[in-house]
Amino acid sequence: MSDTSIGTVSAVRGAVVDVRFGAGELPPLESALRIHAAGLGQPLLVEVQSHVDPETVRCVALSGTAGIARGAQAHASGESLTIPVGPDVLGRLIDVSGRVGDGGAALPADTPKWPIQRPPPPLERRSAHIDLFETGIKVIDLLAPVGQGSKAAMFGGAGVGKTVLVLELIQAMATGYEGISVFAGIGERSREGHELLLDMRNSGMIDKTALLFGQMNEPPGARWRIALAALTVAEYFRDEQHQNVLLLMDNVFRFVQAGAEVSGLLGRLPSRVGYQPTLASEVAALQERIASVGGRSVTAIEAVYVPADDFTDPAVTTIATHLESQVMLSRSMAAEGMYPAVDPLMSSSVLLDPGLVGERHYAVAQQVREVISHYRELQDIISLLGIEELGAEDRLSVGRARRLQRFLTQPFVVTEAFTGKPGRSVKLDDTITGCETILAGKTDSWPEEAFFMAGTLDEVRERARAQVAA
Repeated sequence: MSDTSIGTVSAVRGAVVDVRFGAGELPPLESALRIHAAGLGQPLLVEVQSHVDPETVRCVALSGTAGIARGAQAHASGESLTIPVGPDVLGRLIDVSGRVGDGGAALPADTPKWPIQRPPPPLERRSAHIDLFETGIKVIDLLAPVGQGSKAAMFGGAGVGKTVLVLELIQAMATGYEGISVFAGIGERSREGHELLLDMRNSGMIDKTALLFGQMNEPPGARWRIALAALTVAEYFRDEQHQNVLLLMDNVFRFVQAGAEVSGLLGRLPSRVGYQPTLASEVAALQERIASVGGRSVTAIEAVYVPADDFTDPAVTTIATHLESQVMLSRSMAAEGMYPAVDPLMSSSVLLDPGLVGERHYAVAQQVREVISHYRELQDIISLLGIEELGAEDRLSVGRARRLQRFLTQPFVVTEAFTGKPGRSVKLDDTITGCETILAGKTDSWPEEAFFMAGTLDEVRERARAQVAA
């Protein structure tokens, strides 16, 4: 194929554009074309998705197609879509085509660009050693630990706190790990992108964060490809700058949703529950690129919307198969004000293994789960007959479970403006020590309220003394 082949637009149907080329080799699948038309400020980027016939390709637009008419010229270089990478993108908000969306100056002309379609690193180059990534969030560090170079996801329905958790983890990376954060806003509202940009600037974290947004009002192609673009930016910092990178994706369900829209626009038959037949391969193409290479890692923290709180949804189960840590958010806990609303029984991690976290951590985590599980078994009896009808041993167990549940809540730095409570980041050792003390019964006489939204057990002790004195 020549360096640049020129075709003409033969049909435009919403976000789908057909381009006809003359006799010869067609642009390869997943390569980018630039369509020029009078009235467009910048060329329209489209990506080839299928070869309709020997002369025609069918493409998906990465921005609005208004102003494109039949006969418009399309230039094909034969290469996939590229995204600006490197230090120049830190502190900036860019879209899938590399345009700046924060109102600032354009990126320098010499900013390097990498293709968003890249193979995953081969197994022999991946690091086998796993270091834990301490988040400072008690319930996650204890029950669903995250490893550097691993993939963790927050699963939950609307309004249970997924985005707040993701923002707190950006804070943890910036303050505790001296690393780079890359945020992918997939199908987010324009308001959310604007608020995130302002929050980053006000907190001083913006200089170590790159923001990439494919917003809800953009065509499905933009929302579909922004995740790969953000991953490419993260890979540059890992491979070229040799830095640890925290990749945050909010929301991966909308990546799947955008893929389903693209599949429908291209006329493919739907699969289970209306999802695209290529669901598993699309998710795998994204998730398998997230890895540690050469001693440096890309650690992914993903928010996953659960439609109608149905954890058996095909999109949710497909994403879950690629994860090391699964943090399940509970609507009932959120309704009780137990934030972060992480379900201690449903959440899990393959890293919670005595060979990785140590016997002490593993044993405490298992005991915490057992005590809370026993409490939930007794809740129906308590609600019907009252706690007084339980035996003495069960009453003690219920009291400890309620204290544990409250101890595993904590205020966040990113919510200080709303709650008025300063955020708390708790070391893993302090979390384990606190849970051990509660399980041993040494806090049975302390008021339950003292444990709620506190940091370490020392803070709980001071609160308990103050409440008793009052």
